[in-house]
Amino acid sequence: MKFVLFLFLFFSSFLYSQQKIGYVDSRVIMENFQDARDAQTNLDNLVTKWKGELQMMNDSLINLKEDFERKKLILTENIRKQKEDEIKSLEKRIADFRQEKFGENGEYFRKQNELMKPVQDRIFKAIQDVAREGNYDFVIDRSTQLLLLYMNDKYDLTQKVIKKLESQ
Repeated sequence: MKFVLFLFLFFSSFLYSQQKIGYVDSRVIMENFQDARDAQTNLDNLVTKWKGELQMMNDSLINLKEDFERKKLILTENIRKQKEDEIKSLEKRIADFRQEKFGENGEYFRKQNELMKPVQDRIFKAIQDVAREGNYDFVIDRSTQLLLLYMNDKYDLTQKVIKKLESQ
């Protein structure tokens, strides 16, 4: 009986103890953290370069097709077949390039991971440090799809995390 009473008191005190909850806006942190902006700029520059290469290949394909359409009636069967193969080959190169750069396991995603993961790790560590220093039990990211109906601004840790990152 005493054991049951002890368990009841223990769990009831646990249930009624207050827990400290804070939140951050990781989108704001990423926008204000210079390393994150630099990583995103590097990634954007790479994408711009790849899109330029892709555009040049597409332009070449359009020119090749237009030239073929203009001349196909006067071309011999062998040359016509050769031009068709050339068009198909360029179409395949374009598709392969897209897949290689932007596909599911493409270079874009590898580069994004390579550039952004260290930044995200630093941000996560700063969030953990701020939470420990402030004795927070939970920290929620308000920029995710989590539905939060109300947030008291006094529990917003975003600026503290940004300051922690800047001081590192």
